[in-house]
Amino acid sequence: MKVVLIQDVENLGKKFEVKEVADGYARNMLIPQGLVKLATPEVIEWAELQKQIVTEKAEEGLKNSQQVASKLDDLEVQINVKVGESGQLFESITAQKIAERLKEIGFEVKKNQVKLEEPIKEFGEFPVKISLDHNLEAEIRLIVGEG
Repeated sequence: MKVVLIQDVENLGKKFEVKEVADGYARNMLIPQGLVKLATPEVIEWAELQKQIVTEKAEEGLKNSQQVASKLDDLEVQINVKVGESGQLFESITAQKIAERLKEIGFEVKKNQVKLEEPIKEFGEFPVKISLDHNLEAEIRLIVGEG
């Protein structure tokens, strides 16, 4: 029996693929669980259209990520912190703070995308990697100053 996968099915195939399966497997497992549709010409045409839409969205997402990566690369980001009398920082700079600062500047970056091995606890300039979608990376220069 020919079926079109509505979602990824382990050991069978990916979403929107047309597969040949045993009749009993399709009737007793795949169709009742809503994993497949019978492969009629209309359903096959629908699946091809859906594949095309998913591909276009992925390409658009890649272009957007590339644009963000190129804008972020070598960007200088300044974060000012309060300092005690002996020169120690009152707070450490975490991935969350960096993500919030980037958001203020206009970049939608989540804290889990900021690759910081440990919080920064001193003044200076630090390279910080930002992981973006589609395995793209950018590196900003974080400047921690007194403020």
